[in-house]
This record gives sequence, C-alpha cells and structure tokens, in this order.
Amino acid sequence: MPNDVQAFEAHASQADLDDLRARLANARLPEVETVHGTGPRRWDQGVPLADLVELVEYWRTAYDWRWFEERLNEIGQFRTTIDGLGIHFLHRRSARTDATPLVLTHGWPGSVAEFVDVVDELADPKDDGVPAFHVVVPSLPGFGYSDKPAVTGWGTEKIAAAWVELMGRLGYGEFVAHGGDWGGNITTVLGGRFPEQVLGIHSTFAQGPPGLTTDGLTADERRWTEETYDFWHHRAAYAKQQATRPQTIGYSLVDSPVGLLAWLLDKFAEWSDTEDSPFETLSRDRILDDVTLYWLTRSGASAARIYYESHNSLDPALRVDVPAALTVYPRDVEKYPRPWAQGRFRRIVRWGTPERGGHFPSLEVPEYFVRDLQEGLAAVLAS
Repeated sequence: MPNDVQAFEAHASQADLDDLRARLANARLPEVETVHGTGPRRWDQGVPLADLVELVEYWRTAYDWRWFEERLNEIGQFRTTIDGLGIHFLHRRSARTDATPLVLTHGWPGSVAEFVDVVDELADPKDDGVPAFHVVVPSLPGFGYSDKPAVTGWGTEKIAAAWVELMGRLGYGEFVAHGGDWGGNITTVLGGRFPEQVLGIHSTFAQGPPGLTTDGLTADERRWTEETYDFWHHRAAYAKQQATRPQTIGYSLVDSPVGLLAWLLDKFAEWSDTEDSPFETLSRDRILDDVTLYWLTRSGASAARIYYESHNSLDPALRVDVPAALTVYPRDVEKYPRPWAQGRFRRIVRWGTPERGGHFPSLEVPEYFVRDLQEGLAAVLAS
C-alpha cells in the first residue's frame, strides 16, 4: 500500500560506530590557523584547530550515540513513501483532546535533532492555558533517515506538497506549521500554496519579496538589511558551493568525519548567539547527535543538494494570506524588517524580536523557543 505509514526504529551497527571511532583516531589534520586572539576573530579562517581537536576527542571517547537513538525511538519514528521517496518523521501525539496538528521543519546543517528537546513540552505542556500540539517532525529528503532522491526535482515546492500529503495520511486535514532556515522557506510555501490545509504558520525566516526599498526603515531595520546583505555577499561561500557543486564537496563530507564535523560546526558557531565558542549556548552532545546522524546515514552530499534544488527559488510573487507569527532572533543571519516581511506575509498576527538567540533557537534558547512558538501559534489560531 503506497499510503502505508510504517513504524521505524533507529539502530546503527556497532561496526559503523567502531569505524567512526577508528577514523577519528586516524584523522589527518592541518596546521593551526594563522589568526589568533580571542572572540569571534579566532574563527576568521574557519573552525580553530584547538576547538576541533578537543571536540574530536570528545566525539571519539565520550559521546553516546545510543542515547540519541533511544530518544528518537521514545518520541516515535515512522516512515512512509510519497512520490516514490521514503520520508522519515517523528510523530508525538498529544494527550490533550484540543491539540492542534503541527509540522516542524528543520533546515541545513540541522536535522530532527534540532527538535528532540522541545517535542514533549509542545505536545503536553505543563501549563493547561497554552495550546498543545500533535507534533510531526519530518526529515527533509536526503537528510537523516529519509531516502536520498535519485533524480532532480525535490525542491522546496515539492517538499511542501509532500508535507501536506504526509499530514493528511496521519489524519491531519488541517494543521499549523513552523520552520527556520530551509524549514522556514518550506513553511512559507505551505502557507502560500495550501491555505485550505494550513491554518497558519510560525517562522523565524520572514523573507520579503525582492526589490524593496530601505526608504522609511528605522536605523535598526536598515542595520538588519545591511547585515543580511553582508552575509550573502561575504559569508555564503558554503551555499554557493552546495548550490553549484554539491557532489564535489559531498565526497569529503561522506568520507571524512572530521571534514563533516568542521563543515557543519563552522555554521553552528557563526550562526549562533555566541562570542568565542558555539558551546556557550549549544550542547556538545546535541551538535554531535546532528553530525553523527549525517555521518551514519552518509547524507553529506544528499543534504547539500537542497541548495542545488532550491537556492534562490522562493517564488517572488508568492504571498501568504493565512495568519503568520514571525520571530526574528538577533543573531540570525538573514533578518528582514517588518515592512519588508509584510510585502509577502499579509496577515502578521504576532511579530517577535527577542533579546537573545541566533539561527538555532530550539537548541540555543529552548525554553524561550517553546514559549514563543506556543504564544505565536495561539495568536494564529485565535485569528
């Protein structure tokens, strides 16, 4: 039956874990970088050698993958086939009869690991006065335990349509959606293309349509646009690489765990609300859960291909008329002022600008993230 949803359990072979540790022990490392000092400047040439050596040693000798596997199995994992592609997802139903279905979509270099610490509180909140959700967390095509597309075409528009199909199979004819990074792009498409099914959205990625002017913006809003421009013109080489040559970088990401770790850690560091190390706010274990998931599923190349499929692909004419709650974290890499966001999102019911947090709020400020999501989606549902 093509509509079948099958229970799934993660279990890496001991041979794969032993191989990972052997590769880490035998890693060939470059010499130390030629920039020194403290703070963000330490990272000017990428991940500093001392930080990487320390994390590799922890990964090899102390990190516990089995804990993460058990956590995924505890939440509830499933797979189903949509348009010929196997899609993996977490599914945690709420005990509350008034719960609303919610699909959470991760981005790159993330995975379902971004949400394992927030699923329980979203499904069964301690406070009866906040909304509860039946939480669905799919793995993007080519990521984690989802299949790797064998043909082109799995861009954000097709993924959004697949999520509607997935939610329907679970009995959720109407639902709300949240995402950041690629997940924010997909959530925008969900809200814009599927207003019959999508009750409303919450996003940390409020990309306005192109060609808007800075006239009338406040000084802070102008600074946001300048920082976003700077990011795309001076710090986005990874995106150009993955959008044009994902296969080439993919060999390194699938063959070398240290290469994979450095490629992903660089973004966790640069895009988080931290100064000297990403581990000021991010858990070492959660980052290694994410990186190890990429490693064990050999998805470095297939995950990178979402850039090939979808870079700069958000339809300039797409408008979102369902209610939208939008949150712009201060240290995120793409920040669009509200007047720009309103060019695409026609019914902004809540606009948040928290004091802390970056690109990975569910990992950096999980308690705030949950509260913000609950309040934002409450506003969406109330409208």
